[in-house]
Amino acid sequence: MINQKTLLVYCHQYLQVDNFSDYCPNGLQIEGKTEIQKLISGVSANQDLIDAAIDEKADALFVHHGFFWKNEGLEVIGIKKTV
Repeated sequence: MINQKTLLVYCHQYLQVDNFSDYCPNGLQIEGKTEIQKLISGVSANQDLIDAAIDEKADALFVHHGFFWKNEGLEVIGIKKTV
C-alpha cells in the first residue's frame, strides 16, 4: 500500500515533469483514495478503462493520456460525460 501523495511525489520526480513543456497538464488530474493498494494502468483515460478499474476494485488509475488537456473546455461533456 502507498499513500497517494507519496506516489504523486515519486512519479513527479522520477518522470521529471518540471523539465517538460507539454500540451497537457501532467500529474494528478482527479483526486481519489488517499491510500492506494491496487493500481490499474492504461494508455488513455476513457470510460472502458474506468469501468475495468471499477470491476477490478482498483484504488487508482495511471495513464499516459489523461482526462483533461490544455486549451480544452473544463466541462465534462462529450466523450468525458458518462450516461
